Amino acid sequence: MSKILVCIKRVVDSNARVRVKPDGSGIATEGVKMSINPFDEVALEEALRIKERGTGAPRVTENTEIIVASIGPTDAQQQLRTALAMGADRAVLVQPPAGTELSTEPLTVARTILALTQREQPQIVILGRQAIDDDNSQTGQMLAALWGRPQATFASKIEVRDGKATVTREVDAGLETIEVELPAVFTTDLRLNEPRYVQLPDIMKAKRKPLDTLSFADLGITPTPQVKIVRCDPPQVRQKGTKVKDARELVDALKKKGLL
Repeated sequence: MSKILVCIKRVVDSNARVRVKPDGSGIATEGVKMSINPFDEVALEEALRIKERGTGAPRVTENTEIIVASIGPTDAQQQLRTALAMGADRAVLVQPPAGTELSTEPLTVARTILALTQREQPQIVILGRQAIDDDNSQTGQMLAALWGRPQATFASKIEVRDGKATVTREVDAGLETIEVELPAVFTTDLRLNEPRYVQLPDIMKAKRKPLDTLSFADLGITPTPQVKIVRCDPPQVRQKGTKVKDARELVDALKKKGLL
């Protein structure tokens, strides 16, 4: 049976109000709604569509197993269960040692996914192009380099057939179409698809699907933080605007502020 490995991240919901901790040590998450990173949700949806299309490719068919993985605390099981409800077959949660800070720097994440890749031997590894909390956009590229396999990043269209994938990428100059051989790493753009809604029967079925918990030690990974967050500060409060009657009054107001 061929496999697709989908990597997701637990982040503060995009509709929630982000607050900085009083001591400036990070983002306050207590009582805040957490969700699957939107880019990763698109990645999962695409994996499900690849499976459902049943292209007849020798390595990726309707019998493909979709494995969803995440790195995080026990609470991240909630997002994994959501992914299982969307249609993933089983889930893996990699947890940090008890009482330690979780390092989710791109290189640490890439090494962890590489270990899962070596364990599961998937034909496709797919993840979002970036996470909405740190916006690094580095993990997929690092994983491809460590794995020694092709990469197709910022994908807005993916077609899999005969052990290869044709991918349309969004680049600065427009759209670029490339072909890569499987196994390969894909990172997804938001315009690739529209993720499906989870229905109640699927949520109930997801409770019976397997969810394994591993540690960094189980995968032979030793997190080594390279970056230390010194302080987090909220953006400055937006100042109240000023209404003007006409263009002349606007020019006078700009002159008073030293902008003209």
